[in-house]
Amino acid sequence: MPRILVVGGGYAGFYTAWKLEKHLRKGEAEVTIVDPLPYMTYQPFLPEVAAGEIEARHVIVGLRRHLKKTRVITAKVTGIDHANKVATITPAVGDPWQEQYDQIVVTAGAVSRTFPIPGIAENAIGLKTIEEAVAIRDRIFTNFDRAANLPAGPERDRLLTVVVVGGGFAGIEVFAEMRALASSLLKDYPQLTFEDTHFHLIEAMSRIMPEVSLKTSEWVLKDLAKRGANVHLDTQVKGAVDGNVELSTGEVIPTDLIVWTAGVMANPTVVRGSDLPVEERGRIRTRADLRVGTEAEVVEGAWAAGDVSAVPDLTGKGVGGYCVPNAQHAVRQAKLLAKNLTAVIRGELPTEYVHHNLGAVAGLGLYNGVFQSGNIALKGFIAWLAHRGYHGMAMPSWERKWRVIGDWWHNLWLSRDNVSLQTVQNPRYVFEEFAARPRPAANAPAPAPAIDPKTVAAEDAGKAPAQSAASR
Repeated sequence: MPRILVVGGGYAGFYTAWKLEKHLRKGEAEVTIVDPLPYMTYQPFLPEVAAGEIEARHVIVGLRRHLKKTRVITAKVTGIDHANKVATITPAVGDPWQEQYDQIVVTAGAVSRTFPIPGIAENAIGLKTIEEAVAIRDRIFTNFDRAANLPAGPERDRLLTVVVVGGGFAGIEVFAEMRALASSLLKDYPQLTFEDTHFHLIEAMSRIMPEVSLKTSEWVLKDLAKRGANVHLDTQVKGAVDGNVELSTGEVIPTDLIVWTAGVMANPTVVRGSDLPVEERGRIRTRADLRVGTEAEVVEGAWAAGDVSAVPDLTGKGVGGYCVPNAQHAVRQAKLLAKNLTAVIRGELPTEYVHHNLGAVAGLGLYNGVFQSGNIALKGFIAWLAHRGYHGMAMPSWERKWRVIGDWWHNLWLSRDNVSLQTVQNPRYVFEEFAARPRPAANAPAPAPAIDPKTVAAEDAGKAPAQSAASR
């Protein structure tokens, strides 16, 4: 039986395995998926998780729950020797082992791309994982609790200042959602006012949201300005030591929360540990039919999709001729990859990936959003409905859809649950504080007296004190 190894359980990996279960006949192939996490994260919902509008566990899809016919391994793939069709799998506990395969599907996704800016690695947080979204949410709630106990001054300002780096879709969405969250929190903190909260977005380019038209992006800027947000265009971050964000303009912004959304890069652990061809931006070179290789040459038995791959955009609208790294492409590539892989196993020919962009939609806080498709642009409440409608239906499985829709429905009537669970990151703090420690034993011998170096020296020289001589 052919062995199919799927590397990565994100969008592309999960959907590939999910669709393979539907396309493959019983006994036609054995599918294994490997990922360090036992779940897939639906990343478009991370800004809403950070704003407390969706329960964190509801935007992840358990691999074992939904992949009934697939072997799930919770570990990292740290090496791919495709020449011998062997992958090195390294678990969190236990020894690495070699996994043989006949077909490999590399869908390891992307990670946050950063630059060697002083203080960023130590003080910033990304927005690629559910854990990061939860940490952002809890940091905002906790900082409001702490600031409410402080008098007006630099420390309170620092706690109530948020800096987001990167003006793409992810940055704008989380920035707008956090601004809306902070505004909604003020009614519960009479000690604080709207003027006490400070939100700054830093963008190196002269505009935000390149995925939409210039006119639409300018509308978003005006909308953010009305809500008291500060957007710094043509500005770079020069440093973030001790939370003091230094800008290329010379301005310094003290903050306790820096969210980094300035780009992504292909998963370096998988890419660097493989012998598959890589293009200049560090992605696996992939054909339009999603097989690894070039137009003139195919790497037999190797496939790739999603953010880790450089797939040609046959519509001619891609950046540099390739599909942009987003969920829209990852999901559709995965569905076609599953069909193509099944076809190859059956001796048929694969088809090429062609997808015309349906448009871009973003949530900008509760009841506000923006939608762009060609020359059609929607703004405000109707765009917000389009955002929730699209992503609500795009969420994998009806079981997950109903959980997310349930969150929205409950919040409509009960409002969001604005409570910090930051202490979850240190769950033993109460137990450790009050846990009884063993006392010293009652009959334990008294500790030996300290030795006087002068006495030892005198004894060695035959000049011991009188009491020492008497005792001898």
